Amino acid sequence: MGDTALAGGLRTARIAVAAVFCVHGAVLGSFATRVPWIQDHTAIGAGQLGLALAFPAIGSALAMPFAARIGHRFGARNALRGLLALWTLALVLPTLAPNLPTLCVALFAFGAASGMSDVTMNALGVEVERGLGRSIMSGLHGMWSVGALLGSAAGTLAAHLSVSAALHHPVAAVVLTAAGLAACQGVPDVRPEQDEEPPPRFALPPKSALLIGAIGFCAVFAEGASLDWSAVYLRDILDTSPGLAAASTTGFTLTMVVARIAGDAVVNRFGAARTVRAGGLVAAAGGVLVVAAPQPLVAICGFGLLGLGIAVVVPLAFAAAGHGQDNPSRAIAGVATITYTSGLVAPSLIGAIAQATSLSVSFMVVTALAFALVLFAGVLSTRRE
Repeated sequence: MGDTALAGGLRTARIAVAAVFCVHGAVLGSFATRVPWIQDHTAIGAGQLGLALAFPAIGSALAMPFAARIGHRFGARNALRGLLALWTLALVLPTLAPNLPTLCVALFAFGAASGMSDVTMNALGVEVERGLGRSIMSGLHGMWSVGALLGSAAGTLAAHLSVSAALHHPVAAVVLTAAGLAACQGVPDVRPEQDEEPPPRFALPPKSALLIGAIGFCAVFAEGASLDWSAVYLRDILDTSPGLAAASTTGFTLTMVVARIAGDAVVNRFGAARTVRAGGLVAAAGGVLVVAAPQPLVAICGFGLLGLGIAVVVPLAFAAAGHGQDNPSRAIAGVATITYTSGLVAPSLIGAIAQATSLSVSFMVVTALAFALVLFAGVLSTRRE
């Protein structure tokens, strides 16, 4: 893709892409805090909920590889405008599902829209980072976490006020769709060169994505488990109120916001490997607190440490994938397919383990994978140090 499309207005482009990240995160934050409501509305158990929560992963896995082709066909701005609108409007779908089969279909579409818009906005982020000549990906993902925080805070308030998600989510979808369309006006309209070969219609992950995706897997597994199961964990294990249970998701996203906004400066100073190793230790400590928590506030602190520890891993993975590539979308789609597909399967695995044992045992697995960041951080060292 031509860098000339990014000449001038890079600061404006950075702000616009950051706003897109914020809107994207707000959708997931809005959804995650109302998972207990969706579970009650569909009258399903932990194992069935875990099964349903696998379908966003399936949708993302099948849809992400198409993102590069869509961007090539319509241009980055138009592709992002359409895909982001599909994602914001898809927030309504899970609340319309009356039973397990329809919930699975709704979450499949939800995941497909999320995956394609995610790849497109990250590719644009890498293009803007190239133009600026300095790291911005952690900050962009920080804005995603800001959006997730705002969405989860609104969801926490709605749960506390006993507002039905059937009302909350349509209102949020309308607001976020309008905000997303406005933000897309300022993103760079990156288009391929006239002689550039179009990517395959379905681009499989390149071999270079495997190692990067492996380190991302550990972080995204912990992230997906915490976002989708933290509220359920506090409600079922520690017998908390719906409002306080939802606050655990807010605490998790809050620490991710802080870590990602500060992440670019930290990585530039200490390097990717040291940053990820330290984060793995912090995240593992948080997992221990969650599993051993005698009361809700300790568990909320544990989820906060989990968010703090894993925050910068995914931005580093995407930046490593996108730089040095003629087509960042394809490389990022490969890493995203591995990372997010594996990570989004986490909620279903957490549910399956919980069904067989307990949620406490499930989060022991999360803790082990968080500690794996310490062992495998060197995967990113040659790319960022």
